[in-house]
Amino acid sequence: MKRYDWDALSAEGRVGLLERPALADGVTLQREVAAIVQGVRRGGDAALMALTRELDGIDLSNLSVSEQEFEEAESLLDQADCAAIREAASNINLFHEAQLPETVSVETAPGVRCERINRPIAVVGLYVPAGSAPLPSTALMLGIPARLAGCTTRVLCSPPQPNGAVDPAVLYAARICDISAVFKAGGAQAISAMAYGTESIPKVAKLFGPGNAWVTAAKTQVAQDPDGAALDLPAGPSEVLVIADANANPAFVAADLLSQAEHGPDSQVILVTTSGDLLEAVLGAMGQQQERLSRRHIIKDSLAHSRAILVSDLETALNVSNQYAPEHLILQVENPNELLDGVHAAGSVFLGPWAPESVGDYCSGTNHVLPTYGFARSYSSLGVTDFLRFMTVQSLTPEGLRNVGPIAERLAALEGLDAHGRAVRERLDALDGESDGMDLG
Repeated sequence: MKRYDWDALSAEGRVGLLERPALADGVTLQREVAAIVQGVRRGGDAALMALTRELDGIDLSNLSVSEQEFEEAESLLDQADCAAIREAASNINLFHEAQLPETVSVETAPGVRCERINRPIAVVGLYVPAGSAPLPSTALMLGIPARLAGCTTRVLCSPPQPNGAVDPAVLYAARICDISAVFKAGGAQAISAMAYGTESIPKVAKLFGPGNAWVTAAKTQVAQDPDGAALDLPAGPSEVLVIADANANPAFVAADLLSQAEHGPDSQVILVTTSGDLLEAVLGAMGQQQERLSRRHIIKDSLAHSRAILVSDLETALNVSNQYAPEHLILQVENPNELLDGVHAAGSVFLGPWAPESVGDYCSGTNHVLPTYGFARSYSSLGVTDFLRFMTVQSLTPEGLRNVGPIAERLAALEGLDAHGRAVRERLDALDGESDGMDLG
């Protein structure tokens, strides 16, 4: 993990310092993903199982997880593990339940009422990856807001293990979230199956969940097809940025950086600190802690394109962070709440020494499906509203039309859209004619 002095860099050097690792070869990846997507779209279940055999080396006789498999999954788990999943689900449910929106109803002018109402997306597809590690926490992060939003059909796909079964912890999490159906499918092929439907897997309207470059490319491709499915948010490799002052605990900072570095070789972690002594202490602690970690070979690759940056003050640190727009931002400073107003671009923020990023991944209650690769500048963390559609409604009384109709006529004339104006004038003339004999106001 290289050290840099922000003040010693040119403007161009600063921009280069905050660049992410390059994503996989775009042209080749897009072409190969497109072939998978179209193959499953045409071939359905047979193509999906053939790809599972070819890519994963797993020969499936069926795609759907049976009731017996759900029961066996729970029996395979330690009761303490089941309790941890349930407790995490309770916290996630509590936080997301508070996000349910209320109907907006406003009388914008006498006799003119405008409303904003919501409806759940009826059929949603949830993807839970299981590449180098199964992610039951992702099943919770997707399944709970989908249930709270009222989505009537919630389909989950997750790659099968070598034994042909979905990871038992993922199945247990899916069960306590009331997922409608779980299927043994992973990668771009699972995304295509949910986007277009197969004999076994229902077609969904919107896709949710993280994944590797293949999954991300497939989600993007099917979202661009009117016959496909919308996506939740753009995503790239995992990342964290830690702002630390001289008062920060170097062991805590090191542990937070390593916790994100272990996600994958393309993950990136960044330390921004006002203290040179703290910087050196953190790097030393990272070296010591890394040797005890099971995924240290992955961490080594991740740290090769990670950064430790020395800045002159916390205001500069915030500017660096906002430019980078991290997926996770940790404020390991003496008064973290005082810095929060200055944070403008981050997926999820962790305040102070006792808020490790790991609790957000698992059990604090916030969602861990977050915008990465700089998309935190314009996208938000996943929440209940992502599973809802919003519609506006307007109703007008005769008085209301008299109040706003002339405005619409005038604006229609300005735009040269006389049919728009005529739709208003017809009604106003009718009111004027009828009002000769009665008061419609």
